[in-house]
Order: sequence, then structure tokens, then C-alpha cells
Amino acid sequence: MEGNKFKVTIDGIETEVAPGTTILQAARQIGPEVAPPAMCYYKPLEKSGGKCRACLVKVAQGSAKDTRAMPKLMASCITQVQDGMVVENYTNEEVVETRKGIVEFLLLNHPLDCPVCDQAGECSLQDFAFKHGTEAQRFEEERRTYEREDIGDKIQLHMNRCILCYRCVHTADQITDGRCHGVMYRGDHAEISTYISKAVDNDFSGNMIDVCPVGALTDKTFRFKNRVWFSKPVDAHRDCDKCSGKVHLWYKGDEVIRVTGRKNQWGEVDEFICNTCRFDKKETADWVIEGPAKMQRHSVLSANKYRKDAIKPEYALKHAAQNYKQIDDSRPYNKSLEEVKESEDYKALMDKNKEFKLLNK
Repeated sequence: MEGNKFKVTIDGIETEVAPGTTILQAARQIGPEVAPPAMCYYKPLEKSGGKCRACLVKVAQGSAKDTRAMPKLMASCITQVQDGMVVENYTNEEVVETRKGIVEFLLLNHPLDCPVCDQAGECSLQDFAFKHGTEAQRFEEERRTYEREDIGDKIQLHMNRCILCYRCVHTADQITDGRCHGVMYRGDHAEISTYISKAVDNDFSGNMIDVCPVGALTDKTFRFKNRVWFSKPVDAHRDCDKCSGKVHLWYKGDEVIRVTGRKNQWGEVDEFICNTCRFDKKETADWVIEGPAKMQRHSVLSANKYRKDAIKPEYALKHAAQNYKQIDDSRPYNKSLEEVKESEDYKALMDKNKEFKLLNK
């Protein structure tokens, strides 16, 4: 250990971090190629993490002094690094298989209503399921359902989609005056709710929408107006006596359809905004436009922007490489129908589909 720094190796890449740094934070310091997914951890919120288990990793070596491996997979968001620690994330088969089970567990009661959900396109659960999930699900029982509930005049709760990450509860605890909602009941009966309907009413309650990783908390002023990949996000700011006033404005044509806090590459809002900026200032004249927002997350938000530096989703490329056959461009092109009938591809097609008569006429 040099200069009060710990050396930690994650997926074969070594980095130095300060004591007290968690494995997840160390992995993010290296980059998204080794950073575990996170559904409940949110850096700006204290005590977040340790709920969803999406970030489980294998600690192959506890430290330089104690080289034994930890017997169980560890939650990287709440496990601090030790000097000489060796961590396996995407390179460990047990971790990859375990995450498939975690995805399946999180989707047990989820309604799978992505086509009508306003969170579609910027949903962390969508990204997590696409990258780590499986195509089939074993759950056969009836899903747990709830009625929609207004927990504020501009916020609607869809408890069917909630994964109990506690982010909204931490947000209300730490940046609002007097929390009016929380997790009620226990075990499989636990749910986010309020003691009195529509009780949430404070200047920063809208930030619960931004921190929610799924579509459980939605903006009632934005519902069903547009898909995020068809909208145009721009960076803007205004002088506000309550917050920083730095936001994303989302345009549909010339209309501002919603206002959100600015998110970093991990999908986290660094500076929370007030409800006045979020809900009441939806005219371009209210803002100073800085320019197009830079969407750096590997998600559909980068689609339809036609930017030279647009990020191609790495997991989509991996999925295509694993599930689709590479085209052999060196094969000769058969122009005549008789040559096509003699090809191995045509014969294989006929074997699979005996009723295919298009070329047999």
C-alpha cells in the first residue's frame, strides 16, 4: 500500500482507490466494462444499496494478507475493498448465472407492460434484463397486483412495477422536509405507500421520479405524451432560489414535454431539482438553452440522434454475436434458380419446412 491507497484487481484490471471505497465504486473508476449493474445503489443517496443483489461479485482473494476467497458472492455496493483484493465480475461464470436468477426474481411480480410504460427506454430493469436475463421464465403463479395510487398531485405510484429498491424512501428522507411515505408491511406483503393518499407534497418530491429505476413512480404531467427516444433532450439552466436550476429539457417538436434532473453515465442525478423547475417551468422562454444533452449511457436514449459519437450498446452487439450466424461474404452468389436449388442452404430450408413450395413451382 503506497500513499494510503489500496490496490484492487477487478476482472484482471488493477486500480488504486482510497480506503473505504466499495468494490462497485472501484469498478466504476475503471469503467463500464467491469462495473457491476446496480438497481438500488445510488451514489448521491447515503445508505443506499444492499437491497436488490444485482451487483453481486466473486471475491477471489480477500486481501494481500489473507489470500482466501470469500465463500459467498458479495454485494459490491456495500463491500469495501482491501489492499490486494481480487474481484471477479463478468469473468466469473457463477456471477453471470446468479444474475440470471436475480433478474428472474425481480420480474416475478412485474407486469411486463413495457409497451405502455412511460419508463420504457430509460428503465434500468429493462437494461438489466436484456443484458443478464434469460428468454424464458419459470414463474407460473398469479402475479401480485395493486391498484394505481396518486401519492401527490403530480406523482402516480404503480406498485405492480416496484422492485423495493428504497431509492425513493432515501430521497424523501434526505432531501425533503418530512417524509410522508415509506415501505409498509413485511416480507412478500411489503409495498411502497402513504398513510394518507396524496400526502406527498413538498418542493423536492419530484426527485423520487428521477431516482426510481423502473416505472413505479411516474410523472403524471408526462404520461403517454411521447417515447423518450423520439424526444429531443437539451441541457438548460435558470436562476432558481431553491435548487441549482440545471436540468434536461425534453422536447417534442417545439413543446417542452417534461423536465428532469441531469443524469451522469450511471443514470444518477448529481444535483436534485425543485418541483418549480420540474413541473411549472415548461416554456422555452423560462430557460437558458446550453445545447444538446449528451446521452452517454448504453441505452436506447442515443437512438435517432444521428450523432457521430453515438454509443452503440455493447450488450446488443454481444447478443447478436452469440445468437446470430455470421454471414460469409466470401461465398459465391448464385444467380440462377437451379443453382439456388442445389445449394446447401436451400436443402436445409426444405428439410425444415416441407410445405415451402415457392421455388418448386
